[in-house]
Order: sequence, then structure tokens, then C-alpha cells
Amino acid sequence: MTTLELDGEHAGGQFLRNALALSVLESRPIRIENVRGDRPTPGLAHQHLAVLETMAELIDADVSGADHGAETVAFDPGTFRLAGGEYAVDIGTAGSVTLLFDAVLPLATVLESPLSLTVTGGTDVAWSPPLDYTRYVKLPLLRRFGLTAAIECERRGFYPDGGGRATLHLAPSEIEPLDAPSLVERPDVAGLRVYSTEAAALAEQDVAHRQAAGALNWLGLESVGAENPDTQSALDECEVVEQIETTAASACPGSAIVLRLESEDGVPIAGCNALGERGVPAERVGEDAADAANRFLAGDAAVDRHLADQLLVFLALASGRVRVPAVTDHVDSSCDLLESFGVPVERVGEGTGATAVVAVESGDEVSEVGGV
Repeated sequence: MTTLELDGEHAGGQFLRNALALSVLESRPIRIENVRGDRPTPGLAHQHLAVLETMAELIDADVSGADHGAETVAFDPGTFRLAGGEYAVDIGTAGSVTLLFDAVLPLATVLESPLSLTVTGGTDVAWSPPLDYTRYVKLPLLRRFGLTAAIECERRGFYPDGGGRATLHLAPSEIEPLDAPSLVERPDVAGLRVYSTEAAALAEQDVAHRQAAGALNWLGLESVGAENPDTQSALDECEVVEQIETTAASACPGSAIVLRLESEDGVPIAGCNALGERGVPAERVGEDAADAANRFLAGDAAVDRHLADQLLVFLALASGRVRVPAVTDHVDSSCDLLESFGVPVERVGEGTGATAVVAVESGDEVSEVGGV
């Protein structure tokens, strides 16, 4: 098959991850130039190299350009069988574990038997979804549409040391169309779940509890079981249904908080998160996550900014439609990538100033998805 030529000049790491997944799913060799071309340091960083090497190992693909800093990569999946089994990857830095999992998840549709992938690196680091976001927001949502996947965490990894270890358990899956009404018209937010984590080195400072308290106070909510105060919060009618504060083993200090917004029937709608930083009070970290929740609630998007990009490959697999916070340059480049693979994509509402619907055909003409 002819090699598909791709240009990553105006894209980041998600373009690479999606391109590799689509290459496998379509059995189409690809060549990417200007890898991560819009980043201050272009080319393959350690975490992107780990993704490339992992995908190649899983299907025994032919690869060129698998070097740190490489800006041109060729990947040929050939004729492969993804038989499952157990694999282990060490990113070698605090590179994101969750983004490596993100690349592998779509392969469940060509998987022949269960697969376990253990990755060592950063579980909760900047520029990537924290582990609890992937575990408690993204995966539960995708399980509604047929994905069979779960994550176990043995050890947390924060910047700069990394050293976290988590295992993705993936089983053969058939993805159903992502055409639930709730992905276009956001349901009322009825429940909030709080996942606040501290490294063991921060336990004496009660960081996990203070992060959770900071978030709830900022949102005008109380802990599980308490009555909400009389506030004007957008979450006045929301119940705090779960509050988990975790002290975790890790190689260096760090913390993270994830707020899961969910519908009345417990389906995740969005995840809002923040990471601890040296010199930033734990309460402020929680407030940052709450600020992200308020920004999400101020719009009418049906999913948050992480899912806006990460659901696109699954739309390509099974068709569907989703209202994203905006067709940003990031989302736009991902849509362009899908079209390069022959996937028909419709973007209703362009630019960054308003929410927009992204629709993928299932063979018939894309149906009317409403105004923006």
C-alpha cells in the first residue's frame, strides 16, 4: 500500500499518537515530517519515542527515525496480528504514562486476546491528563461505547523524577457509534466526584485534604454528606457523591486533583484537574481545578478539552458526533489527520470563540447536528 505522507508542522504529540493508531487500524504505512513542529523543541521527546517504540513492538512494525529528537518518522504496520500478552515500557523520564496509554487504547478493536501494558514514567505531570482523569473520566465514558479497559496504579510519578508505574489492562473490544445525545447536548451536572492525591512526602502537610477542601469551597460545596451552603454557584444542585483522598508512594513530592462532573445517572461528563506546584498552597491547587470546572460550566460543550481531542480517533472508528469546547488549532489538526486517512469529518462551527460539533460519517451523509 502507498505510504501516506503527513506533515506535523502545525501539530503536537497528539497528532503523532493518533497517526500511529490510525496507521495500525487502517494497515496503512505512514511517513511524518516535522514531528511536533509547533513545539519549542520539535521532534521526538522521550515520551513520544516511547509511544513509537511501543506501537512498533506490539505489532512488529517496521520503523525508521526512532531516535530522540528525530523530526521525521516512518512507520509501516505491515501484515500484523495483535495477539495480546504482557508488555513493559520504561519511558526513562517523567514522560506521560497516560498519553502512552492514550495511543494504545484504540488498538482494542484489533486485539485478539487480553493485553497488559505496564509503563514506568510520569503518572501526574504537566501537559497531559492526570492518571485519575484517565481512570475515572475517560475510561468510564468509553466503556459506555464498548471499550473494555482498566488501569491499575502501583506507584505515582511526579515531575521531575517520574518513576511512577501503572498497568493498562485492555481486552478485545467492538466500539459502538458515539451518538449518545449527551455528547451533543450536555445533561445537567448532578454529581461531583473528587480525587485528590498527595505523595507520601507531603502527608504531614495534609495536602490531599487541603486540595479537596479548596476545590469544594471555591465551588460553594461541602464534603460528602454535608448540606451545601446558600451560594450562587453553578453547581448549587450538585451533590458531592465521592471524595477520595489518597497518600501514594512516589519517587519525589507532588500532588494532583481531579474533579469529575457527572450526570444524574452517574455518567461522566467532564474532568477538571490541577497539579501541585512548589510554592503554591494546596488550597490554591484545588481552586485551580474548580476554576476549570466553572469555565467548563460557563459554556455549553458536552465534553472537556481533553476529551475534545482524545475522542476523535474513536469517532473515526465507529462514527458519531460530539460537541467540543471549540475547534481549536489542536482539534483542527486532528480532524485534518482523520481526513488524510479518508475519514469524512464535518466541523460545525469554526474558530476558538464558541463550542462546535464534530461529526464523523458512518457511510451515510452526516445528519443535521444542530446549531452552534
